[in-house]
Amino acid sequence: MNSKILIAPSIIAGDLSTAGTDVQQFDPAVVDLLHIDVMDGNFVPNLTFGPGFIRSLKKHTNIPLDVHLMIEKPELSIDSYIEIGPWCLVIHYESTRFPGRSLSAIRKAGIKPGIALNPATPVEAVYDLLPYCDLVLVMSVEPGFYGQSFMPESISRIKRLRDKIETEKLKVMIQVDGGINTSNIKDVVSAGAEIIVAGSSAYRDMKVNENTATLKKAAIL
Repeated sequence: MNSKILIAPSIIAGDLSTAGTDVQQFDPAVVDLLHIDVMDGNFVPNLTFGPGFIRSLKKHTNIPLDVHLMIEKPELSIDSYIEIGPWCLVIHYESTRFPGRSLSAIRKAGIKPGIALNPATPVEAVYDLLPYCDLVLVMSVEPGFYGQSFMPESISRIKRLRDKIETEKLKVMIQVDGGINTSNIKDVVSAGAEIIVAGSSAYRDMKVNENTATLKKAAIL
């Protein structure tokens, strides 16, 4: 992961029944991370999978896993995801009364802790949690379903968060998820994002390596 901008294709945009075979075809020199959305049918209306699926998927790839927990009370099951050893583990600010406790447990395990924010949650809400985080995930669509259009209001949210991180001289990355494609990725990156989650834009025609490379070029042109 030497590139300045990291691209994380979201496996929910592919065929989950063949995910293990599919990720074997991804080029680690192009695909920086695999974004894995865990949905519980409670915090978000959709339902995906749990730690067993992720543990099995990890056997098929050396690409680091970017695990995004869209679940209520993540503190109740956080240990199951920590045991898998992903590159990062992200919880939602809105899903728990004890975000600092979970973030500290993730970091103690040697995993990058992250906090995610729904579009309706002000980025200022997590300012006091930034020292506990290695990344903040700004949702640029409502969580739960892929394929939604990018919310342009996200740009100002990313900028405010980036300004705060730089003012405080913190080492916190900004990740953005939702509706990002070649037409808007440059604006997202210019606002301060460093990790881009790509769903349909990465999986289009199942040409993940080619599409990811195209997104990276669009981000800097």
